[in-house]
Amino acid sequence: MYTADLIALVEQHGFCPHLYADDTQIYGSARPPAIHDFQQRLSACIDDVHSWMSSNRLQLNTNKTELLWCATTRCQHQLPRSAFRIGPHDIIPSKTVRDRGIFIDADLSMRFHVQRTVAGCFAVLRQLRSVRRSVPSSVFQTLIVSLVLTKLDFGNATLSGSPTNLLNRLQSVLTAAARSIAGLRLSDHVTDTLASFHWLHAPERINFKLAVLVYRSLHGTAPRYLSDFLRRVADLPSRCRLRSATSNQLDVRPSRLVTVCWAKALEQSPS
Repeated sequence: MYTADLIALVEQHGFCPHLYADDTQIYGSARPPAIHDFQQRLSACIDDVHSWMSSNRLQLNTNKTELLWCATTRCQHQLPRSAFRIGPHDIIPSKTVRDRGIFIDADLSMRFHVQRTVAGCFAVLRQLRSVRRSVPSSVFQTLIVSLVLTKLDFGNATLSGSPTNLLNRLQSVLTAAARSIAGLRLSDHVTDTLASFHWLHAPERINFKLAVLVYRSLHGTAPRYLSDFLRRVADLPSRCRLRSATSNQLDVRPSRLVTVCWAKALEQSPS
C-alpha cells in the first residue's frame, strides 16, 4: 500500500519513480531551456516525498542522497552546478553515482564503471596468482571464472554500444586471465587459448547478456519494467500490411539526445 501511494505521489509531479527495498529513485527529463522550471518541479516533488515519509514514520536520509544531472558531452556546460535543496540540506550534484552496483557517469559514457570493473578484476587476478602453483589447473580456472569473470560480466548489458577503447579494456581482463591459467608469456597469443576455454570475447559477452535479457522479457520471466519496453513489429498497426509484420523482429524506438536527463536516489530509513 505504501509503495503504491509513493509511486502515485511522484507521478503526480510528472516524474518516473523506481523503488528497491529502502531505496527510492526519481527520474525525469527536460530540454535545456526548461531546466529552471524542471528544478522547481523536482524540488516540490521531493518536498512532498519528504512530508509523505514523515507522516509514515520514515526518515529521508540526506547523507546517502545523491543527485546526478545527465547530458551528452556537448551539453555538459548547460547543466546546473549549484547545490540542490533536499529538505533542510543542500546536495552538491555528483559526477558519478552508483546504482545497484553500476556506476553511471554524467555524460553516460560508462568510463568510470569500466575503470572500476577492470581495476577490481586485476586486483583479484593478482591475489589468485599467489596460489597458482598450490592448486591444480582445473581448480585455478574455476577460481578465475568464479571470482574474476563474474565480476567482469556483472551488469555488462549496460555497456552495449560502448566505444572500442572501453571494450578493449574489458578484453584485457580476459586476456590476462587466460594467460594466467595457461601459463603463457605476454608475447604469446591467446586466441586459441580463449577458444579452448570456450570464452566469448568482451563484445560477444555483452551481446549474449542482452540476448538473454530480451529472451526472458519476451517469455515473461524478466521484470515487467523491462518487458514493457519491448514491442514486436507485428504488433504495430502501421506495419500490419508490410512484409516485416510476418517476422519476429522487435521495434527499435528512435532516441533523441537533445534533452537533459536527471536521476535522483533517495535513501529512506525508519524514524
